[in-house]
Amino acid sequence: MALYFFDASAIVKYFHNEPGTAWIKQLVDSRDTTSVARVNQICIADASLAEVPAAFAILERGGRISRYVRDLMYDKFLKSASNEFQSSQITTEHAFAAGELTQKYPLRGYDAIQLAIALDLNRDLKQQGVTMIFVSGDHALLQAARAEGLAAENPFDHK
Repeated sequence: MALYFFDASAIVKYFHNEPGTAWIKQLVDSRDTTSVARVNQICIADASLAEVPAAFAILERGGRISRYVRDLMYDKFLKSASNEFQSSQITTEHAFAAGELTQKYPLRGYDAIQLAIALDLNRDLKQQGVTMIFVSGDHALLQAARAEGLAAENPFDHK
């Protein structure tokens, strides 16, 4: 089993067809042929519970999707947040760590929160001998993640 941490930009690709969607769907939907268990574990930050619906609303307001499609994507996301993704809560320590990350890298607040949670999760997983891959479509966030020692992938590289 592989473990991935998706930021909001990666999660949106699971619900909205755009470059990188096929790769994201393959990661989320892959199942073992004998046990039907998920091949990959997908982790997200609680911040995505606000960021992803906001992205859907932006797509609708910009005329890229209809309100009906937005509502379908939102409903599917709510179900997936409970069933397909493992969510990590934001703590005060994550907020302070995110603030430090914004001083080191050109990150927006929620992006820094995403990275702080991923770094914390990665530290715990390393102690267990598990490798985590950080997934984002944001170049600045990917650069910061790599600079902090995370393995990172950009869905746009997997068209």
